[in-house]
Amino acid sequence: MILRTFGWSFALTAAGLVAALAYGGTAGLAVVTVLVVLEISLSFDNAVVNAKVLERMSPFWQKIFLTVGIAIAVFGMRLLFPVAIVALTTGLGPVEAVRLALNDHDAYQASMESAYPMIAAFGGVFLLMIFLDWLFDEREERWLALLEAPLARFGRLDQLSVIIAGTALAGVAGLWAPEGERASVLIAGMLGLVAYLLVNGLGNLFDTAASDSASDSDSALASGSDSAQGSGSGPSRPAVAVGKAAFFLFLYLEVLDASFSFDGVIGAFAISTDPIVIALGLGIGAIYIRSITVFLIRKGTLQRYAYLEHGAHWAIGALAVCMLVGIVSHVPEWITGGLGAGLIILAFATSVLRNRRAEPEPAPVTG
Repeated sequence: MILRTFGWSFALTAAGLVAALAYGGTAGLAVVTVLVVLEISLSFDNAVVNAKVLERMSPFWQKIFLTVGIAIAVFGMRLLFPVAIVALTTGLGPVEAVRLALNDHDAYQASMESAYPMIAAFGGVFLLMIFLDWLFDEREERWLALLEAPLARFGRLDQLSVIIAGTALAGVAGLWAPEGERASVLIAGMLGLVAYLLVNGLGNLFDTAASDSASDSDSALASGSDSAQGSGSGPSRPAVAVGKAAFFLFLYLEVLDASFSFDGVIGAFAISTDPIVIALGLGIGAIYIRSITVFLIRKGTLQRYAYLEHGAHWAIGALAVCMLVGIVSHVPEWITGGLGAGLIILAFATSVLRNRRAEPEPAPVTG
């Protein structure tokens, strides 16, 4: 199971570390290793949420996520995206932006950091919407029941997530964002909100259509079985997203990965300003996140440890807050990474305790 799931990750890690050694010597190898750990620690909660969504996708779209999705995550978000940001913020053309990234690391870092308020507004609002929609949803299983139960009741108010996210964005952009960046922060945050509503809404629309189609098919099969045998069919299987529904779930996962990667890309500049080293380290880490996602699905980990999903969403909420606060004041990466890892570990530990309490008592042995 480990080799089958992580085989490509191990192979690409070896290739990436050899490339790092050839490019930057032992110092480059050490920095890339640190960046791999940084990416995994910042994005482990992403793997948990990915697994929950990926379970609903057909095997074909799961393969698309693990092939095309990895290419987008590694080359698109960890290599090309920072260069595109530099081009937009400096007014340089694509070729000049690449030259700046390769030849003037300090100017490249300054350009990325100057764009952080817009990046954080987009990603922070997108992640905040994910957390709030989950938080206000009715669920049978609750982890932090004292918080989740009353908040779920508030969720009966339609569009409460949008109200809270919009208010938070208005507060950050209007009151605390740097004077010359308030308009850009507000626009970027609104685009993050629109992106979430659009991708999530279209995904739900086509997912519902696919579920209705599957239900109609099950009903027809059950009717035919009843007329032939006089008995009902077996339990129906949950509908698997295909076609347009699966495409929008895939798109949702890619935007989610992009939102998680923002913090890692910016945080990486505290360790290295070389774009090649950053892309190698974060790219290898992103590949491991995909492999962890597959591992969670194949092992049925989310079903076995019921609170992992809860911990991941609370970690997403914490990261969203850190990104929005980061518009005003720098939040160290060890805080964002530590919060995420701590919540996941706590959720795992409480899941283990829950499972032990649920185990039946062994019958007493009578002589």
